[in-house]
This record gives sequence, C-alpha cells and structure tokens, in this order.
Amino acid sequence: MNAVALIIDDNHRNLDALALLLKREGVQPITLLSPRDISAVLGESGPVDVVFLDLEFPHHDGLALVRQLQADPRLTGVPIVAYTVHVSEQNEARDAGFHSFIGKPLSVERFPDQLRRILDGERVWEVD
Repeated sequence: MNAVALIIDDNHRNLDALALLLKREGVQPITLLSPRDISAVLGESGPVDVVFLDLEFPHHDGLALVRQLQADPRLTGVPIVAYTVHVSEQNEARDAGFHSFIGKPLSVERFPDQLRRILDGERVWEVD
C-alpha cells in the first residue's frame, strides 16, 4: 500500500499505536497531538488518503472538527474516521459526517482489513 494517513489524537500512546499499525500496512503516518496544527501540516505534507480523528480533545470537539476538515479542499473525498473509546457516540459521529468509526482499543487482527476497506471507499462502523 502506498498511502498516507493523518492521525489526530492528543494521547501519545494512541498516536504511537495507530502509527505502528499503519506502518505495518505500508501506510505512512503523519501524527498530530493538537487539531490546531492541522492546516499547517496539510500545507507541508501533501495529499493524505485517510484521516483518523479522536473525538475528545482539550478545547476541541472531534464532532465539530470533522466539519472543518470536510470543508478543507485538500481533504475533498478523503475518508475521515472517528476512532475513540467513546463507542456510544456512533450515532453522533454518523450525524456529524464521519465516513467511518472504529472503537479503541484498535484490534491488531482486524485493523488491516478495516484499513483496506476504508481506503477502498467502504464505510466501516465497528467498535470491538
């Protein structure tokens, strides 16, 4: 796979875990601890193929951030995936416009298939 993924999560361990899983699948991860750096990183990184967005940040709401990301022309058509421990927020994530939803902790066994399906345009809504 020759893809690039943007991960936005304020937890270092979650960032590192997802980055490792992506690297195993041949996907280059770009990690961000704060949503306020998104525009600068997108300006420097070039195109991304998928965005993984946590839902909970200090001073930011992932459900609102997805709308800002979707409005960015650099992310037109890019699937934005909610990945969160708050698996009860699936309906809110769907209503907010997320492409897909994966619950934390991510499954090492299932993630490669989930990623492939998302990159193929399929919507994936899985929490365990």
